[in-house]
Amino acid sequence: MTKKIVGRVDKVDFPELGLFDVAVKIDTGAYTSAIHCSEIVEENNTLRCTFESKGHPNFSSRDIVFKNYTYTDVKSSNGYKENRYKIKSEVIFFGKKYKINLTLSTRDDMKFPVLIGRQFLSKKFLVDVDLENQSFNNKAL
Repeated sequence: MTKKIVGRVDKVDFPELGLFDVAVKIDTGAYTSAIHCSEIVEENNTLRCTFESKGHPNFSSRDIVFKNYTYTDVKSSNGYKENRYKIKSEVIFFGKKYKINLTLSTRDDMKFPVLIGRQFLSKKFLVDVDLENQSFNNKAL
């Protein structure tokens, strides 16, 4: 399988979440991928997530209910462990759908609402930090 080359940032689609042309940062220092979620409510064995952000215009105020979710420990760049919810979804890079595990985090103050980590990138992509928006620029109009 030939690996596609991605840059340090891109814009991708998360069709199951109703999020399109979302700015993502390719983060080879992170193992897991993370997505901004402004509100999380766990009740009756479901997880309701609100994907809304004033700082990220492509995040509409949309609630998604997940029946399948787990918890995972994530070590932040400052060394602290945090227990986060983890969901499974789909992401589109270069016109192709891929399964992706996403931890839910508050990223409203961050430049990028989504981090794409090594777990997702492995065996599919190579990263060239001199490039940007490789998938978005090749998106069919």
